[in-house]
Amino acid sequence: MNIIAIAGIAIITAILAVMLKRYHQEYSIIISIAAGIIILFQIFANIMPAIQQINTLLSSAGLSAEYAAILFKSLGICFLAQFAADSCRDAGESALASKVEFAGKIAIVVLSLPLFERIASTAVGLIGG
Repeated sequence: MNIIAIAGIAIITAILAVMLKRYHQEYSIIISIAAGIIILFQIFANIMPAIQQINTLLSSAGLSAEYAAILFKSLGICFLAQFAADSCRDAGESALASKVEFAGKIAIVVLSLPLFERIASTAVGLIGG
């Protein structure tokens, strides 16, 4: 991952956003969101080898591919909710940011319900119920 490029994009965007905030706050927010999207794409492009390695580890451990899907979907929800919440905070909408974070947490709980169900049924089976 080219952290120098990501840090450079972030610093230049922060400087531009602060300079534009005085005169055109709406452009400042748009520039910040655009830079955030560029940084996310940069991160996602570089994370693919790690995802492949995790899939290999899970399959070699004999775990279902469904577990990997739940893991990756949960990570995606976390990243998107955090990005959206931070963008809302940058726009001065902290109440909206809190609601986005809450929606992300609920989405992760709903996504993991099948996993919790399997764990509960395994525990009941072990107890002998």
